[in-house]
Amino acid sequence: MADADNMTLDAPAPKAAIDGSSAAAILLMLLDESEAATILKHLGPEEVRGLAKAMFDTANASEAQIEQALDRFVVRSRDVSALAIGADTRIRTVINQAVGNVRADNILAAVAPQRSAASLEMLRWMDVDAISGLLASEHPQVGALILSVLVPDVAARAIETLDELLQADLVLRAAQLTSVPAAAIEDLESVLASANVDGQRVAKQAIGGPSDVAKIMKKMPKQLSERTIRALKKTDKLLAQAIEEEMFIFENLRDLDKKSLGTVLRSVDAAELAIALKGTDEEMVDLCLATMSKRASETIRDEMAEMTMVKRTDVDEAQKAVMLVVRQMAASGEIMIAGAGDDYV
Repeated sequence: MADADNMTLDAPAPKAAIDGSSAAAILLMLLDESEAATILKHLGPEEVRGLAKAMFDTANASEAQIEQALDRFVVRSRDVSALAIGADTRIRTVINQAVGNVRADNILAAVAPQRSAASLEMLRWMDVDAISGLLASEHPQVGALILSVLVPDVAARAIETLDELLQADLVLRAAQLTSVPAAAIEDLESVLASANVDGQRVAKQAIGGPSDVAKIMKKMPKQLSERTIRALKKTDKLLAQAIEEEMFIFENLRDLDKKSLGTVLRSVDAAELAIALKGTDEEMVDLCLATMSKRASETIRDEMAEMTMVKRTDVDEAQKAVMLVVRQMAASGEIMIAGAGDDYV
């Protein structure tokens, strides 16, 4: 009896259910090396790093865990339509046979999902110093294209070591981008030459612009982003203003501390604030009104309740007016908006 009790006590506890990344890692390790490598080629750098770590972590997986991974794969596979397997190749083949290669290219360029080109995908695997060197050596227009497709925090670090004039020039060009021909995406070295192919209309992919540049600027140290904005204003004041507006939007009011938020809202016209809040969720409304007196908050709630339908453009304008107050107060030092590289104690 004692022996049986000891056996029970010494028995290892069953392992908990594995998560998705662990299951994927186990499946990859069950595959032939070349098959696993083929799958990994379709993933991004962060996904590959995550799976590599998971493969090390699950190297000693139990039989039960391997069964869990296989069961998970089978269950997920049932949700995948047979139509999806090889769909891209089959669709392109059918359209080519139906209307010919030239017409098919024009049709597919307009309707097929855009795919990242190998040249741009390679940038995501490069270290920051290599990208920075590329930005410094290539034509600024090519550099702007590179800057626009990078993950914002990588772009911010890559631009940080460049000459001030080049920083401002790259930011300006990237902010002015709206779309580029697919051919330019596929071949960075010929981006300017590919901007228009024999005058033909080429399907374009949205890229760059003030919104993308604002994401990069937000990742930069505050002092550097402010200096870049000042330099940009000398070249294009309206564009610089558009970037500033995108850097801190109405939703970012959530990031302000209660004291700063109250300081801002007390300087905003009540009627305008009511319209601005009309276009957001109840959580944001509660957050903002909690910084105000009971009487003031009740007044704004009453105004919002009395409103019927409000035009989206009116809401946008009201929110921009609030954010203008935020930027003015930040510039005067009345409130603090921390940048990515700022530390406070």
